[in-house]
Amino acid sequence: MNFPRYDLRIELSIRQIITFFYMELPKRFWTPGESHDFWELCYVDKGHYEIVRGADRIVLEQGELLLYAPDEFHAGRAVNDTAPTLIIISFVCDSAAMRYFEGKTFRLDENEKLLLSRLVDEGREAFDPPVDSPRMHRPSRSAAASFGSEQMIKNHLEILLLQLIRKGELRKAQAKPETTAAANYNHALVEQIIGYMEEHIGESLTIEQICGTFGTGRTRLMTLFRTVTGLGTIAYFNKLKIEHSKSLIRQHAYNMTELSERLGFTSVHHFSRSFKKETRMTPTEYARSVKARALRRATDVYPE
Repeated sequence: MNFPRYDLRIELSIRQIITFFYMELPKRFWTPGESHDFWELCYVDKGHYEIVRGADRIVLEQGELLLYAPDEFHAGRAVNDTAPTLIIISFVCDSAAMRYFEGKTFRLDENEKLLLSRLVDEGREAFDPPVDSPRMHRPSRSAAASFGSEQMIKNHLEILLLQLIRKGELRKAQAKPETTAAANYNHALVEQIIGYMEEHIGESLTIEQICGTFGTGRTRLMTLFRTVTGLGTIAYFNKLKIEHSKSLIRQHAYNMTELSERLGFTSVHHFSRSFKKETRMTPTEYARSVKARALRRATDVYPE
């Protein structure tokens, strides 16, 4: 029997990527202006980043994203004395739907942030060196990459772009706001707890302290935190400490002994072990790699 085939409508398709970075930058980072014939996505994962895009000057805050259109001049620098962390992905897409992104800035919701997180995870798997390595310069296929990792990068990036366009269309249609749900409450509670952790980053918080502060049971807290973040409560707190230490290292604010004391580690050796467990390099190696990468990136230009 001859079955009819239905051709799926493809609104946009990523054909190639040019760069993919998870960049942890020093507080005085800047990059000279450039333009190129492909799209580039810029997302601020931490800190603040000032962007010149065409004739506009924009300060992106944590959780915000924009895209540079092909042949659009752009430049950027760290601002407000922060050491920003950026996700940069440049790619080729010829779809007319991409014009939606011209001149716009987006604040991502939790689902969109999760897509970006999965993109970075796949970038770590797909390329050697991985996207968060100071040695990353251009994508190079890893011999140990998981099956389909490059296609997952393409798919996640396309889905993120499609969702942003779809959300904009829904707003134009004045769609009804979603009703409050238990999932939203759980996410809000976890965000409050994370805020509390950040306020007490220099202390040695326990599960009991957090439960008492937020009036929740130990089992519920641990289950909720793992569901929303993928990590245990204390594991997430320790990860926050290391992320905060990386920011302070990039700001050259303290020596390693002062850092360990400021962040509540029992000794500089404890701090160094925890840092290496999380990042696979010592704090000193990280400080050197950040400086080298920033100098290279600030003078890098795309080949003709």
